[in-house]
Amino acid sequence: MKSSDFLIVFCLDDQRYALPLPGADRVVRMVAITPLPNAPDIILGVVNFQGRVIPVFNIRKRFNLPEREIALTDQLVVAHTARRHVALVADAVLDVISCAAESLVAAEDILPRIEYAQGVVKLSDGLIFIHDLDKFLSLEEADALDQVLESP
Repeated sequence: MKSSDFLIVFCLDDQRYALPLPGADRVVRMVAITPLPNAPDIILGVVNFQGRVIPVFNIRKRFNLPEREIALTDQLVVAHTARRHVALVADAVLDVISCAAESLVAAEDILPRIEYAQGVVKLSDGLIFIHDLDKFLSLEEADALDQVLESP
């Protein structure tokens, strides 16, 4: 099985989500998130990770989940897109799983215009949505974030 067939699974509330393992760099304990003035609403702020300033995505907002206070028990999934390193707040990181091709359903096969999702994994105990971090920000949000991060 190839590394791209592995997923890192995390949860928000009672729903499971995943990222392709090659896109995830590491999981770390929650740290203080510094607000980033004038950033798109989808950005919670930034964190300093090994000397690099990384934007933190608000997945809850993107998927219309109820907002909640970030807890010390939450975790950050540090990952990367084609353009930048990012962090995602997760209630908990559950596991790394391997998934057989027959258990994967492409996003287009579910809803033709489903955004932010690469697909779904069908498991015996439910579904897991697989995120596509390269599509997480709209072009406008990505450009606005670039401007804010580059300003002095």
